Amino acid sequence: MPTLLALVLVMVSVTTNPLQPCPSSPNCVSSQAPDDHFIAPLTISGDPAIAFALLRDILGQRRDTSVIAADDRLIQVEFTTTLGFVDDALFVLDPENRVIHIRSASRSGYWDFGKNRRRVEEIRTQYLYSL
Repeated sequence: MPTLLALVLVMVSVTTNPLQPCPSSPNCVSSQAPDDHFIAPLTISGDPAIAFALLRDILGQRRDTSVIAADDRLIQVEFTTTLGFVDDALFVLDPENRVIHIRSASRSGYWDFGKNRRRVEEIRTQYLYSL
């Protein structure tokens, strides 16, 4: 029975808060991190659904990005660096707080030399200029 309860709690956690915490390594950023992994979420002005659709369009036009899954609340992508490394990212719409939460992390290795943070800031710039 304790195993079943643990499974249910994990499922509820992933459903209500799909952004997993960053590992201790410096190759991850998250808008929900309480430490130096923190990066600001994207802010929403206007209709949240339109803002999220705009972000999906921006991500879909990037050469380094493959959209793995998307719905009206989540966008999961893979970023591929010029050296062939793959980074995983998740964008989560939070219409009540008028933000889009972000988590971007290297799939392997320890250091990313700030690549995930720089990439998210590039996306933020594209997003802000497209509003």
